[in-house]
Amino acid sequence: MPENHTSENISEALRHAFEEWSLDEKKLTCITTDNGANIVAAVKKLNWSWLNCFGHNLHLAVTNAMASVRDRTARAMGLCHTLVNTFSHSWLKRRDLALAQAELQIPQHSLILDCATRWGSKQKMVERILEQVPAIRRVLDDRRHHHLNPSWQDIAVLESVNAALKPAAEFTDLLSGESYVTVSSVKPVLKLLTEDIIKLSNEDTTLTSDIKQKMCSVLLEKYELAALQKLLAKACFLDPRYRGDHIFDTGAKSAIIEEMLGMSEEGRGGASESVATDEGQAEVPPAAKKKTLGDLLNSRTTSASASVPRRVRTDNELTCYLQEDPIDSNANPLSWWRENQGRFPMLSKVARKYMCICATSTPSERVFSAAGNIVTPIRSSLTPHKV
Repeated sequence: MPENHTSENISEALRHAFEEWSLDEKKLTCITTDNGANIVAAVKKLNWSWLNCFGHNLHLAVTNAMASVRDRTARAMGLCHTLVNTFSHSWLKRRDLALAQAELQIPQHSLILDCATRWGSKQKMVERILEQVPAIRRVLDDRRHHHLNPSWQDIAVLESVNAALKPAAEFTDLLSGESYVTVSSVKPVLKLLTEDIIKLSNEDTTLTSDIKQKMCSVLLEKYELAALQKLLAKACFLDPRYRGDHIFDTGAKSAIIEEMLGMSEEGRGGASESVATDEGQAEVPPAAKKKTLGDLLNSRTTSASASVPRRVRTDNELTCYLQEDPIDSNANPLSWWRENQGRFPMLSKVARKYMCICATSTPSERVFSAAGNIVTPIRSSLTPHKV
């Protein structure tokens, strides 16, 4: 967007995109964005259903947690940056580090510098420093560089930070996919994180406990809106891996029933429309054929099933779904719905509506990163067509 990124301009651009692509705004299930104030305000102006990015929320949780203990971690984290810069700017020190790694039989890894926009890189930097401490001390074991050697207090702080951040590191990647269902896993992952993975333990140091506690409070705060809770509850409910195991929300169940009834009404309305040819004339029905016994019985069965109220059929379908055994946690819920849509004709339509939502906006961020790696100042002669 060449214009200023105000909420008004963003909302107009989004609506224009819908018109340009001939999309029906009424069919929009949800929009996933980061927590930028202008983005959130634009979505509110459009009155769209909104989900905040899990990756950004986890990033904010870690950033706020580290900021809350900055007075206790500033020296150790600053030392990490100094060490990385010291070895990255000197090929002699990198050579000596490789020799020390070989002598001490330590993995020959390079040091990692953290990135402000990727919280996981902070944990990786700390973990790599802890791994390479013996080799770093051997290389810097002289009077000129002795002040750069981590003290036992620095090591204790870094170990406490790593113990708090490492358990949550893998969840950013797991919920950042675009080729598998992610939205239904947000609620179970939040529960797993706050009640198990980063739960306070008696073995934790005070620093580790403080970081974990702050991370939990920020994560839960990001999803406390009633609309978000309702959206996540529906998605979790419709995932055959979880069903009612992780939630028991009667409000979400009632909302799903209403959506099932609404979709069945739309289907009835669409079925009554006549089919027309290119010339605008109604298609000629096929020639009548002699009825068979199967045709007669089928018409009787159809009329009998049609006499059952839609509300009853909806309740029965939902009850049968809840009585199904949960599938394996590594199974693909989309494959399950494709195989069972004949058994759950109304519920499968609602599942299709919610399973498409991304839990994070990471896929779009990856596009920007890829473009940034392609269009660089070194390639300033690239034509727009070639880009």
